[in-house]
Amino acid sequence: MTTAERKPLIRIKNLKKHFKLKSGAKLHAVDGLNFDIFPGETLGLVGESGCGKSTVGNVLMRLLPATEGEMHFEGKNVFAATGKEKLAFCRKMQLIFQDPYSSLNPRKTVRSILMEAYKIHDLASGEELDRIIRELCEDTGISEDMLSKYPHELDGGKRQIVGIARALSLSPKFIVCDEPVSALDVSIQATIINLLMDLQKKRDLSYLFISHDLSVVRHISNRIAVMYLGQIIELAETDKIFSNALHPYTIALLSAVPKVKIGKKVKRIVLKGDVPSPVNPSNVCRFAPRCWMAKDICSQQAPEYREVEPGHYVACHFYEESHAKAAEIQGSV
Repeated sequence: MTTAERKPLIRIKNLKKHFKLKSGAKLHAVDGLNFDIFPGETLGLVGESGCGKSTVGNVLMRLLPATEGEMHFEGKNVFAATGKEKLAFCRKMQLIFQDPYSSLNPRKTVRSILMEAYKIHDLASGEELDRIIRELCEDTGISEDMLSKYPHELDGGKRQIVGIARALSLSPKFIVCDEPVSALDVSIQATIINLLMDLQKKRDLSYLFISHDLSVVRHISNRIAVMYLGQIIELAETDKIFSNALHPYTIALLSAVPKVKIGKKVKRIVLKGDVPSPVNPSNVCRFAPRCWMAKDICSQQAPEYREVEPGHYVACHFYEESHAKAAEIQGSV
């Protein structure tokens, strides 16, 4: 079944988040995003630091108010919800934070951290709550002795597992994973990623997986959306992105992925120039000042974000010309 035939769990329409500066200007952190996330799917969101990835996650979780746009969960507009309906959405959507230390209360034990959500929502207590916590620990690999410990007594990997267990405590359907492995050693990252994938299958979860690491995103994601300065400039299935990227920025990102090719020189694209300011941006291609394929029209008119083949979206005036260059680079990805 194609994505066009499936019913999305999450639908984002024209999502914008602008921050007003003291000067009166507006910083366009997120500027007109449109995408879907389907049941049981992982959508990877990648891009350079400062492109707006984490802001997207915070807006979807309502930690920041949206400037404009809609978020539909199972057909209902989350941003319009109030009262009990808003609280119900909180149970269905959760967030795994990037820093597994600062996101956990240092004054609470692991047991208290995991019990907190059930007490807030008045869902369980006593023996029933103890049973639920035991089941949650079995699913996430938290040992009995960890429950009595405080966050500072755990290493980074175990702290992040506690963060994952906390996110799962209310049996959500959708989880935003905000760079959940970037603060961890490489040896621990695979453990966390595999745990997330196992939990996704067992609990039928949908993820928005935010990261700057393409290798990690490739391993866990079904589709990948590439962001640049607050906008999605390419979106496609993971295999398509790695075998047939069409946007010059995506191609440059892929060329920077570390590779081991004995006896073969790997071609890389080095982007030149400075990243344009996200403050009051003009309506042109935002990547043009750094693009190795830019022409006059790129600095005069914004490219249309369009579907160029089933499920593959791109915003570039010359995406067809970039295909040949992509083949050169991606042969070694």
